[in-house]
Amino acid sequence: QVQLVESGGGLVQPGGSLRLTCAVSGSGLNYYAIGWFRQVPGKEREAVSCIRLRNGETYYADSFRGRFIISKNVAGDTVYLQMENLEPDDTAVYYCAAHAVEEKRGMETLVSGLSLRPYHYETWGQGTQVTVSS
Repeated sequence: QVQLVESGGGLVQPGGSLRLTCAVSGSGLNYYAIGWFRQVPGKEREAVSCIRLRNGETYYADSFRGRFIISKNVAGDTVYLQMENLEPDDTAVYYCAAHAVEEKRGMETLVSGLSLRPYHYETWGQGTQVTVSS
């Protein structure tokens, strides 16, 4: 089981940048991938990107590739989302979430592919508000 805490949200002008941080704690962190999602009130949660904590493999939703960058620290207990050239439409609550992508079964380890489907993510942070406005 992992716990997640987001930080780094705030108010930024259009065209500006912001870096979100997701602090990950718990045991067996290498078994997890961390995803970033965002949600605007009244709309469905939207996937941004995810990263496998064991090796840093990443996966992006097409609409964010090139403008948003996901990364992690060496220890694998912090995941970042660097957001560039922000637009008012990027205003949302941003969440990080954990998906168990490795499972030990006896002598074997089952490894799952990365997913951006929210229902694959078992644990969610509380969210951090990002507002893009002049």
